[in-house]
Amino acid sequence: MHYKDIIRYWHEGVLEADKKNYDSALENFTSIEDPPARIWFNIGCIHLLRDDLQQSLEAFNQSVIKDPCLAVGFFQRSYVYFKLHRCKALSDCHLSLAQLRGNRVIDYKQLGLRHLLFAWEVVYNTAVFLGYLGKWQNAKEKLQETIHWLPGETRNSKLDSALDTVQRQVFLLPEHVPEGELFRPRKQEVEQLKSKDFLGKPKSLWSHGFDPDEQPLQ
Repeated sequence: MHYKDIIRYWHEGVLEADKKNYDSALENFTSIEDPPARIWFNIGCIHLLRDDLQQSLEAFNQSVIKDPCLAVGFFQRSYVYFKLHRCKALSDCHLSLAQLRGNRVIDYKQLGLRHLLFAWEVVYNTAVFLGYLGKWQNAKEKLQETIHWLPGETRNSKLDSALDTVQRQVFLLPEHVPEGELFRPRKQEVEQLKSKDFLGKPKSLWSHGFDPDEQPLQ
C-alpha cells in the first residue's frame, strides 16, 4: 500500500471518530494493510469507546507487538486489562514504566497523539491495581513512591486524597488516555493529500490559464 493511501485512510478514520462514527472509523483504520503500532492503538481506543473490551485488547496487543517501546500502548492496555478484571494490568504498568526509561514524562504530540504520559500516572495506576488485589500496604507504598515522580517534587491534592482513600481501603479508579484522543497524521501530510487527485484523473490545464493554441517556449 502506498504511504499516501495510508495517510488518507488514517486521516479519514480520525475524522469519522471525531464525529463518533465509530463503525466508519474502524472501516478506515482496518483498510490499512499491515497497520503500524499507532493505527492499532487507534483501533484499540475505538473498540474501548464501544466497550468491545476483547477486541480492544487484541488491538493493543498488536500495537505493542509492532512497537515494544510504546509506553502509552502498555499504559492503555493495562486499563483494558483492569476493565476485564485481569491481573495482567499490573504487569503492563511495569512494562509502561520501563519504556519511560527514567523520564518523568513522554510527550506524544510529535507522533500525533495529543497526550502527555507521566510516570506518576503509571505508578499511581500500579497502586490502584494493588488495591484491587487486596494488597493495601503495597498500594500505600506505591502512592508514596508516586510523589517522587511528580514534576518539581511537589505533591498535589489528587495524590493526597488517593493516599487517604487507600489507607481507608477504598478502591480508586485508574488513569487512562482521555476518550477521543487518537494518533493523528501530521498536518503537512494531510495538506499534501488535498493537492493530489486520488482518482487518478489529470487536473485540467485550462484552470491554470493554459492556451492549447499557444506555442511552447523555446
